[in-house]
Amino acid sequence: MLNLAPEHYTSRDIHARDVKRIFATTWQLVGPAEQVSERGDYVATEIAGLKVFVVRTRDGLKGYRNVCRHRGARLLPEGSGRCATIRCPYHQWVWGDDGSLLHVPWWGDDTDFRKDDWSLAPISVAVWRGLLFAAVEPQEPLEAQLGGLIGELADEPIERYAPYRCEKLVFDANWKLYTDNFVEGYHIPGIHPGFHQAIEFERFETTACEGYVRMTAPPREGLFYRGKWLWMWPNWTLSLFDGGMNTSRINPIDHRSTELIYWFWFEDLSPEHAGRRAKTIEENLAVIREDFEVCVETQKNYETEAYAPGPLSPRHEQGVAYFQNRLREAAG
Repeated sequence: MLNLAPEHYTSRDIHARDVKRIFATTWQLVGPAEQVSERGDYVATEIAGLKVFVVRTRDGLKGYRNVCRHRGARLLPEGSGRCATIRCPYHQWVWGDDGSLLHVPWWGDDTDFRKDDWSLAPISVAVWRGLLFAAVEPQEPLEAQLGGLIGELADEPIERYAPYRCEKLVFDANWKLYTDNFVEGYHIPGIHPGFHQAIEFERFETTACEGYVRMTAPPREGLFYRGKWLWMWPNWTLSLFDGGMNTSRINPIDHRSTELIYWFWFEDLSPEHAGRRAKTIEENLAVIREDFEVCVETQKNYETEAYAPGPLSPRHEQGVAYFQNRLREAAG
């Protein structure tokens, strides 16, 4: 199998198609569900530029487009917070947490105007094992998208891990290029020399499964990872370490820049182990940042048309082949 052609990473039109056919139709990891544990709690984020928010209401979790129905302004700032009602900062229209329009100030006489016509646009929301997901127009239930991951993590006590810290990292490469990199261990000896020494690389295995890619390698003494790394269609990851895990969402900013939204989770949040948690996080982030340069420079080569698609390794790039086949299916 050959690698995808460069235009899949450089074309604005193909990126726009990705947003419409992939990001608007799949379940996206928003973060810890405990961010919205009390009534009025909300979390606002972007899904490949699509602004959304999730709020805890009297009737449970609700999700909406973070777009004013009047003139299209952003309703809630990105991040988490609490609100009794949803007030547009632009012209002060007010919605209830059920999405209904409650108040339109200084409107004037308009006999044709009906508040019921201008409710917020809803999106779908779901929680799985403490993880909050949102989908703009989902094509299938969350459990169907998760596929084999449900069984993969059945014996992992992930509910015992509490969210501790969120980190956002941005770099100038297409989201698919970074994903290609994440789902293979072939690059580890060249890009992650310290990581390479900390695992038994000759026993590194990559397996494409139903809805996800599993990568495993026996760790040597001193490695913070437990030796299992997971990527899930279309753009989130979960990696395990002793006493916790990290999750990430690979979120496109545009066709040539990407944001990684990482959450670090720990079972032990005691003050006396704060230094140990900080060390684990920094070691994680150091490995992640090592990938940025090769992604950025590869992006440049793709944009200059200096590259023609090469072959994929049947041993180490099974995950790349799986991801790219899913992209082809999504593209029709």
